[in-house]
Amino acid sequence: MSTLQFRILPLILTLLVPTAAVRGDLFDSTVLEGRETNSTGPGTLFTWSYDPDAAGGPDLEAPLVTDRPDFTEASSTVGVGVWQVEFGYTYSYDNSADGSVRGQSMGEPLLRYGLSEDWLEFRIALFPVNERVRAAGASDSTAGTEDLYLGFKLSLTPQAGYLPEMAIVPQMTVPTESRYFTNDEVLPGVNWIYSWDLNDTFATAGSTQFNRAIDEVTGNTYTEWAQSWTLATSLSDELGMYTEWFAFFPNGADTARVQHYFNGGFTFLLSDDIQFDIRAGVGLNDAADDYFVGTGLSIRSK
Repeated sequence: MSTLQFRILPLILTLLVPTAAVRGDLFDSTVLEGRETNSTGPGTLFTWSYDPDAAGGPDLEAPLVTDRPDFTEASSTVGVGVWQVEFGYTYSYDNSADGSVRGQSMGEPLLRYGLSEDWLEFRIALFPVNERVRAAGASDSTAGTEDLYLGFKLSLTPQAGYLPEMAIVPQMTVPTESRYFTNDEVLPGVNWIYSWDLNDTFATAGSTQFNRAIDEVTGNTYTEWAQSWTLATSLSDELGMYTEWFAFFPNGADTARVQHYFNGGFTFLLSDDIQFDIRAGVGLNDAADDYFVGTGLSIRSK
């Protein structure tokens, strides 16, 4: 963690106060500042001391908020008793002096479910993948699934003026039976997400992740830091657009190198509970994939 992050985090903590339920006070309304909920608890774990009455938590009367298609995930949870399934397909291509790699991630099912409080969400995903490697005039194709992803999203704060809406995701991947794409060990991590609604049209968000990873060449473990920033805008009530930068920074890796990407895409609401998306991105340095394209569909059941 950088020196700047060490300075910022204590400042953030001094601005937080627990919500009513965390303090032990009574909270008996199912409406939190106009936000419809399924529970009798607060929508976030904390509020900002700057504005302790700021509204937080999922709004079930508004269109669904998804973690896809950008790399930066949503800073909100789905709400108590709500199921949200997010599907997708991604095609990626990378060409180098040693050959080329074409990858396909098919289905990409992420299941999100709201648990006993609006601020708590369970997450599980298992991605089927196919990879074709061409080198020295020959090609080889492999198929399987990536390791099982498990996590919990905790909604920390609502937005209060210039102070962000925030969430944190303790997460890990667990080895599966896939022969070609497993890491053969549990790899834990954490994802910190922060966002701002700038006005009725524009929003911005970022995420900072630290995850345990495996060096693909030597098999040794290292810590990978991932950073992202995205800017989104609403073109109409149904159509949205985003642009984003994200990067991976390996710390202590034997051969893994820094990768930078830029991508953008569109989202289209078929209804308040169904969203279609498309995206495309390019690698910004030699270590990154040359490009990727993808599409997806997200469905919410209240």
